[in-house]
Amino acid sequence: MPAFDAVDAGKIDPENEFCQLVALVLGEPYSVDLLGLTYLHPPPEGAPQSLEEAEALPEGSPYLEGPGIAEFAVRVRDALADVENDRLQVLAARWSEIEDFEFYSDTGPHDLLPLIEEFVGLARRAKEHDQQLYCWMGGW
Repeated sequence: MPAFDAVDAGKIDPENEFCQLVALVLGEPYSVDLLGLTYLHPPPEGAPQSLEEAEALPEGSPYLEGPGIAEFAVRVRDALADVENDRLQVLAARWSEIEDFEFYSDTGPHDLLPLIEEFVGLARRAKEHDQQLYCWMGGW
């Protein structure tokens, strides 16, 4: 068993493309607030509060370069876990049409369906074991 049950989402931005998938699943308009993200690392209480503070951070600061860890709201986990399998192809087709994927010529429904299946599987396992979903974001 791996140390972490995870999905490698590659270039998928959690607050953008992933959030748009969640909006499709929920049948709600896109809003980053849908994710209910709680940032855990780097600690939010140490985050720069202004452009000047951000520019004064030392080289190598995790606030500039990452990695970052955030927790998704239980609502996100449950929405993904509860998606019926017969909706997955339709979701992949609709998700592939978002504006952000226009920049990637290799991103179509056939590319996104396996990724959606992985997200749904991870959410189902997390829900079954009463675990949360987290997002690890590599270097910025």
